[in-house]
Amino acid sequence: MAHIAAVIMAAGLGKRMRSKKAKVMHPVAGRPMIWYMINVMGQLVDSKVVLVLGHGAEQVHAYVDKQQDLRASIDVVQQPTQLGTGDAVKQAQAVLMPDDEPLATSCLIVNGDTPLLTASTLQCLLMHHQAEQAMVTMLTTNFPDPHGYGRVVRSVAHDVIKIVEDRDATPEELAIHEVNVGTYVVDSQFLFNALNQIEPRNAQGEYYLTDIVSIAVQEEVRVSAVKTQDATECWGINTREHLALAEQAMRGRIRTHWLREGVTMLDPATTMIDDGVQLGQDTVLHPHVTLEGQTTIGEDCVIRAHTRITDSQIGNCVVVEDCCVMEKAVLEDGASVGPFARLRAGTVLQQKAKVGNFVEVKNTVLGEGSKAGHLSYLGDGIIGKHVNVGAGTITCNYDGFRKSQTVIEDGVFIGSGSQLIAPVTIGQGAVVAAGSTITDDVPSDAVSLSRVEQENRKQAAARRRDAQTKASDK
Repeated sequence: MAHIAAVIMAAGLGKRMRSKKAKVMHPVAGRPMIWYMINVMGQLVDSKVVLVLGHGAEQVHAYVDKQQDLRASIDVVQQPTQLGTGDAVKQAQAVLMPDDEPLATSCLIVNGDTPLLTASTLQCLLMHHQAEQAMVTMLTTNFPDPHGYGRVVRSVAHDVIKIVEDRDATPEELAIHEVNVGTYVVDSQFLFNALNQIEPRNAQGEYYLTDIVSIAVQEEVRVSAVKTQDATECWGINTREHLALAEQAMRGRIRTHWLREGVTMLDPATTMIDDGVQLGQDTVLHPHVTLEGQTTIGEDCVIRAHTRITDSQIGNCVVVEDCCVMEKAVLEDGASVGPFARLRAGTVLQQKAKVGNFVEVKNTVLGEGSKAGHLSYLGDGIIGKHVNVGAGTITCNYDGFRKSQTVIEDGVFIGSGSQLIAPVTIGQGAVVAAGSTITDDVPSDAVSLSRVEQENRKQAAARRRDAQTKASDK
């Protein structure tokens, strides 16, 4: 028999979030909060993980199905009617108790809205449960303001004797600051036997999971508790205010991790790093840098202020100047970008390539050592090695019906203000003169010039000014 199965409760309505989105799908540091709980279960559980869904089930189920990096194999069940936490866990019985025999010795029960709960704390809970040979082991903490949480009531001998929900507590019980955080390890056989005994004896007519503690006390089996000192781990997210606090706490953890791994942050408080980001040693992050999604940044990079990088792969010794935006781009070793540049999806800057200020690049490979220094748009292109793209160059990739590709081979020089009308190929070593509009392929080593012949009309400007002066005198 396996040791640990798990139930994640994520069926709540989340009314106080005031959102069309399922509560557990709200992101914390770039990931939906449910991701954190599933990921932690994958580190601890050697049997099935059951996700109990209710409101917004379609959103959550669709998300879980698409995730490739989740460590746990998930069984999803529905709680058709919101009848409390006890009823929610009971929905997992068919999965965890097939033929009335438990799949695992114990069941770990967590809430889907506690993304700050760590694997290390849950591991301590599991170890304590085993060491104490308890039937029920619960996680508790002390909150300065315990409003909304069930109070942990202990005997004179300090044993747990019951949990009282906030709305059902007496004034004396409301004064207790030790609270139940909704996380348990329970003997699997006892759990489902106890769930079949609980009754909705409360003002809300709900089946409380906490009643299994009272049943255990009545049956004189051991109820144990582990009190965590880090109360932030136990925060349940029920409002937008809670979400904001969790966001700050999670991002603080992430920053601390990377500082300890050898990353420099000049102003950590303004540095935003998502959970999925990876960073190399001796990389320097300037103030107001935002790193999102599955971004990877190598060693010895410099990312300057007010830059946002999303789902991009950046090599070693890359410099990103101020105020750049990039999404789904690849920057190889020694590349440089900005300031004020935008790299869109499909952009690849090969080794030591450079994109300068006010340049936008989309779905284009800029070859090794090539440069686009100023005020250009490069879309749907393949640009070879050691190419110089002059200021104001545009690859005209869209004709109103379809997008076409521009190919610029190695060693080409593109003069400033040129327009390359795709599909077109500029051959190796060719030169495109400044101000040219190129509509046909340019052979290798050719010079291509496409301009209207210049005409200077003598004294025409003076005559124009005189005419304007006379008109204004009338």
